[in-house]
Amino acid sequence: MSATPLLSVRGLVKEFPIFSQGFRRRVTGVTRAVDDVSFDLQTGETLGLVGESGSGKTTTARCVLRALDPSGGQVWFSPPGCEPVDLAALPRPRLKPLRTQMQMIFQDPVSSLNPRMTVGRIVAEPLVIHGLARGADLEDRVVDILRKVGLKPEHRTRYPHAFSGGQRQRIGIARALIMRPSLVVADEAVSALDVSVQAQVLNLLKDLQAELGLTYLFVAHNLDVVRHFCDRVAVMRRGRIVELARTEDLFVRPQHAYTKALLSAIPWPDPDVKMDLEHWAAPEAAEPAGPN
Repeated sequence: MSATPLLSVRGLVKEFPIFSQGFRRRVTGVTRAVDDVSFDLQTGETLGLVGESGSGKTTTARCVLRALDPSGGQVWFSPPGCEPVDLAALPRPRLKPLRTQMQMIFQDPVSSLNPRMTVGRIVAEPLVIHGLARGADLEDRVVDILRKVGLKPEHRTRYPHAFSGGQRQRIGIARALIMRPSLVVADEAVSALDVSVQAQVLNLLKDLQAELGLTYLFVAHNLDVVRHFCDRVAVMRRGRIVELARTEDLFVRPQHAYTKALLSAIPWPDPDVKMDLEHWAAPEAAEPAGPN
């Protein structure tokens, strides 16, 4: 691994305004959804962001990609061959060249695909927007990435409704990877899929990581998936990271009471085993988490 992290997040903060009721809506306060989050992500690594709904993990991921503008903090991104740049402070017009190096796989493979576009147009769209390919070269690159994700070249003429959920997610993966990004944010990328299909998609992501040298920020709530897929895990609660450790260390020797409670809540496939849910101390005073 490189000495310089691919992604270095320092003191990330995201606040959402709270408006008053009535005709004249005024800002009466703020909700801090992400509160002083810091972590590093090395090239070729998979870091899992886990936590209950409302913990701020998806908001953190979207701030990293500048899908949401952070309220504070730094997001240092060091794509190959480039000097580190603070995405949080970069004006939006200067973000476009960096979009080729950071992409997102969305949770819902249905709503994230345009039903009026063929698969070929959906997958080719990033290359068209950035002017990176056209004509025969564009067609060849679309066919190549479709094969890499386990789809056939003839699928490019069909529409999303003709595919299963797992196939739709493969289309989304192909769209995210066609520009060969160095950083991929997977936001609950398998949570909407059947268990058997989840395993197929996770194995595909692992294979593509090895083949293309990808780095994943993996947002999830399924701890079993995280255990088998991630190198390190960051546990979020109320907008903060309460524990960050290597995956096996976190599952074998959790340090924080909230992490222990999450692990104790994992269903055990044995009806004779009584679940012993851990009770943790009263939460410290904090702003309520915003939308996740």
